[in-house]
Amino acid sequence: MSSTNHTVVVTGIGATTPLGGDSATTWEGLLAGRSGVRPLEGERFAELPVQIAAFAAVDPGEVLPRPLARKLDRSAQFALIAAREAWADAGFTAPAGEDAAIAPERLGSVIASGIGGVTTLLDQYDVLKEKGVRRVSPHTVPMLMPNGPSANVGLEVNARAGVHTPVSACASGAEAIGYAIEMIRSGRADVVVAGGTEAAIHPLPIAAFANMMAMSKNNDEPTKASRPYDTGRDGFVLGEGAGVVILESEAHAKARGAKIYCEAIGQGLSADSHHIAQPEPTGRGIASALQHLLDTTDLKPAEVVHLNAHATSTPQGDVAEIKALRKVLGDDLDHVAVSATKSMTGHLLGGAGGIETVATVLALHHRVAPPTINVDDLDPEVDADIVRDEPRPLPQGSIAAVNNSFGFGGHNVVLAFRTV
Repeated sequence: MSSTNHTVVVTGIGATTPLGGDSATTWEGLLAGRSGVRPLEGERFAELPVQIAAFAAVDPGEVLPRPLARKLDRSAQFALIAAREAWADAGFTAPAGEDAAIAPERLGSVIASGIGGVTTLLDQYDVLKEKGVRRVSPHTVPMLMPNGPSANVGLEVNARAGVHTPVSACASGAEAIGYAIEMIRSGRADVVVAGGTEAAIHPLPIAAFANMMAMSKNNDEPTKASRPYDTGRDGFVLGEGAGVVILESEAHAKARGAKIYCEAIGQGLSADSHHIAQPEPTGRGIASALQHLLDTTDLKPAEVVHLNAHATSTPQGDVAEIKALRKVLGDDLDHVAVSATKSMTGHLLGGAGGIETVATVLALHHRVAPPTINVDDLDPEVDADIVRDEPRPLPQGSIAAVNNSFGFGGHNVVLAFRTV
């Protein structure tokens, strides 16, 4: 790596998920192996073939003032809540400029969403049809824009180094964090608020995913429906929420005396060029992303002791990911404790990379890997050490962890973190 590259660290975390309204309760839920999946309620969901989802444990309307909440899509509400927690956790007490520890021109915001303000779009179309043109909210366009969450977080913290929204389906949140790492490494910013958010629990997305045969229809046992690596897995469970981290140059963090969770080593990127929705069955593209990470950073396979897998609970995708890991890591995969936290949170689409990065950072910080639940009959093709049912301690000394995120369109993003 070039000597001009800045070392990047994580100094703050925030989350609101199906397991809790903040990062602490989410982490407690992950370690406890608690599922956030529950039945859908209400007449508008009644005819759907899928009757389960992982709603946020704390509704954003309970947290944000009503005048603010009504101007934000639900995805932006989640992002703002998670960003506020992360900002405070990093030790900042006011927006950039007001807090002298960071100048606005040195602060960025990169918050991604795979779908954007879909509930706003669909709900306001219903308003148009049922109540007429004059009843459509004047806030509709800013609310439905995919860059709305990042823009609102940028406004909240007074970010002027750049406000960005990479969109790569279910890899979006991870790509946002990777982009933020590069912003700091290249010298564009000293601090970046980064992560992912999603709020798409609505009849249309659920019906569409269900008709693609992508979602679990295990409606009778909601908490057991998301079952990565189990032979009985039949698709993902849709979740909602956000995960955000504060990334900072190590020099800037140390200068202001900030606590440091871990180092953000870097990212690996690739594309499958295989199918718009189906995973490439051999894991070729995933392997390329992981190899790209190893080739462009100082990470060594022997350092990696934990992996938060993409593992959505789909028959093809779970196995392809493991094949890719084995291809690149070889025997080193044997000492990697693999966790699939979607077994508890469901799949947050563009928000997945955000909350799973938070989980990865906390796993390193506390040196414990959260469990994967619902693996009653491990698929024999899963050639890896899956952490099942109970948390597992991680080794002492300098260790690293990887977070995988992949998306429709063949997007592959691999992030790596290391203890400091």
